[in-house]
Amino acid sequence: MSAKTVNRRRFLETSAWAAGAVGFGCTGLAKADPERDSVQIDAPIHGAVLNRHHGKVVDGGLQIKVQGTAAAERQIVVNGVTARRDGRRFEAQIVLREHETDVLASAADLPDDRDGVRVVWDRNSRPRYRFAFDDTSFCFRDIWQQQYRSLFDCFFLGMLRDLHEKYRTKFVLNIYYTTADEFDLTRFPDRYQSEWRDNAHWLKLAFHAHADQPARPYIDAPPEQLIADFDKVRDQIYRFAGEDSYSPTTIVHWGEVRPSAWKPLADRGVKVLSGYFVRRGDDWPVSYRMDPVRAEYMSRHDALKDFPSGIVFSKIDMVVNTVPLDAIVPQLDQIGQDPNQSEIIDLMTHEQYSWPFFSHYLPDHAQRIETAIRWATERGHQPVFLHEGFLGLTG
Repeated sequence: MSAKTVNRRRFLETSAWAAGAVGFGCTGLAKADPERDSVQIDAPIHGAVLNRHHGKVVDGGLQIKVQGTAAAERQIVVNGVTARRDGRRFEAQIVLREHETDVLASAADLPDDRDGVRVVWDRNSRPRYRFAFDDTSFCFRDIWQQQYRSLFDCFFLGMLRDLHEKYRTKFVLNIYYTTADEFDLTRFPDRYQSEWRDNAHWLKLAFHAHADQPARPYIDAPPEQLIADFDKVRDQIYRFAGEDSYSPTTIVHWGEVRPSAWKPLADRGVKVLSGYFVRRGDDWPVSYRMDPVRAEYMSRHDALKDFPSGIVFSKIDMVVNTVPLDAIVPQLDQIGQDPNQSEIIDLMTHEQYSWPFFSHYLPDHAQRIETAIRWATERGHQPVFLHEGFLGLTG
């Protein structure tokens, strides 16, 4: 059996839909093997999130191309449409009309020889961007220490307010429970609640981790440990800022958790998880321990849905603190030219690079942040919170 077959089998075995798809030939789904000429869908991939860039918008639907392989002599039917054949290759045009659609390809003369995937249609998709700050903690400690009259007397939050007023940008601060010294969130006062509430339409707070160290704290942690830390941070956000300011997590510290934690996170309201999905050697770090087949797909696409958990994964397009100021626009221009990555611009950076006392302080960090935001704004991308509606769009 080929390596491709093994990878595909392992991938499909992770799908609860594939395991229980009555009438969709779940045996055929798992046995797809190009060496035996079985029917196999190659594109779109199971879990693909498709938008106007991936097909033709028609009345009430999106017409997409389904491609795959099968024995050359077979007549292949895809969702009732007879496929065009070219040797072992087949291709059919079908129309998606629902938010999620099961796509089934089968041999007309051998019904048990079939393969299926489920795809998501981002029906109302339009260009949008989000901006998140990871590792956020210093601003909370600063406000606690200085007892400012306003949250925005803290220069960091003041910078974000200025950017919002100029560009209408929305920000999510992914926060730690503690700075690992004398401060933790239980010390943060609740007297700013009304100010948090008044700005909740553009400024949200979300769980990130218990603390900055250790690195990769949840890569092998049982889901119960992750959820306990999640609840602890969420409860403090509710206490001092109110529920309007709370956002379900979109980035867990280091982007590494057991796949068995995906569903428990979803049960806590998590809808989207963003990661790097960049291969390093044989590993895919900051990819939530996703299997290599899907991680490789995510390296080239905006989003992918995991049906058993219900979570949609988003690819982070730029970590702003890692990109020199003069390289930000060229890199974003390159992403903007790729229809598979240009619809959702997922931007993030790390709070600590804004603070002069930090060992790796970036004097131009604010300029980098504004440059990325200005690029998205000038190209017509709408600021969103990814947890609202479907990937930031509510209608």
